[in-house]
Amino acid sequence: MSSADVPEPSGPVLIDVQYAGVSFPDVLLTRGRYQIKPPLPFIPGSEVSGVVRTDGHGFQAGDRVAAFPGLGGFAQTVAADPRMVFRLPDSFPLQAAAALPMNYFTVHFALQRRAHLRAGQTVLVQGAAGGVGTAAIQVAKALGAHVIAVVSSEAKQETARRAGADEVVLAQGFRQTVGQRVDVVVDPVGGDRFTDSLRCLAPEGQLLVIGFTAGEIPTVKVNRLLLNNISVVGVGWGAFWLARPDYLQEQWQELLPLLDGVDPVIDAIHDLDDAPAALAALDERRVQGKVLLRVR
Repeated sequence: MSSADVPEPSGPVLIDVQYAGVSFPDVLLTRGRYQIKPPLPFIPGSEVSGVVRTDGHGFQAGDRVAAFPGLGGFAQTVAADPRMVFRLPDSFPLQAAAALPMNYFTVHFALQRRAHLRAGQTVLVQGAAGGVGTAAIQVAKALGAHVIAVVSSEAKQETARRAGADEVVLAQGFRQTVGQRVDVVVDPVGGDRFTDSLRCLAPEGQLLVIGFTAGEIPTVKVNRLLLNNISVVGVGWGAFWLARPDYLQEQWQELLPLLDGVDPVIDAIHDLDDAPAALAALDERRVQGKVLLRVR
């Protein structure tokens, strides 16, 4: 599949796209398996970085931004609601910025709003070599946490270390290695790790349910929650902000001071025409960190 000419979008903020992030929802959308099913044909891509084209809505032509257009990011130009456009610090690269909107906003919402993470607490991150996992490591570290990364293979250990994890353990037997000292578990994986993640929680600990990349939606025997006063907490970032779109700018203001500790781990950068290969790599779980498309 190659790129094709389509009419230029119209909207309040026009952005000339430099990079587009590739995320797991894009994979599901292209297979018709996401909860949102846009009419065909549509352009995938829910996160971009680039340059604002014209003045207006609080932005000036030439502003370097990250944005969350919802759809249409795999294109040279996107239109976005100004509430979903985020002006970047001068020192923050556009390449790294394309990795921010989905993963970093999600884990910030998870750790700050849902878990109320405090400095000095211990966070265990499942799937720690993936896009959400590496973002969770960096946001947790920026918030002052001690981070334990769980990865599925020895080859992925270095990715978690590069993201900044204090400890890295293999998924096989991770409960015995970690023990019962975790305040917050970040779980974008689900599947058969779920119960052992609960067993790693210290009293009053929390497990944050972010996704199910393992494919299986786990169940929990609630007596486990009662015995140690632990919690399973849902993290529906999209469902939250869709009803409160102004919240995204509030989040951005909270994220800005943390960006000095953020350096997204980029697995690969594909050309726009190579978008199917980028999606396939994500679907087949061959990605460590974030995959981007280079648009310009």
